[in-house]
Amino acid sequence: MNGVMSTDPEQIRTEIDAVLAQLPSVDPDSAEATGVDIDAVGRQLEEAHQILVNALESVEKG
Repeated sequence: MNGVMSTDPEQIRTEIDAVLAQLPSVDPDSAEATGVDIDAVGRQLEEAHQILVNALESVEKG
């Protein structure tokens, strides 16, 4: 994250897509996620969440 938040929906989508693209691919039909670093997944999801929170705060500030 660069610290400067845009309220442009396309830029926000691009940033979220970039973060989520780093997540490992897991078969949704499989009960096992062998080799998946759950802490790394959590960090990526937190980063995506923070991008959305920052965007919302920017919109609210106007």
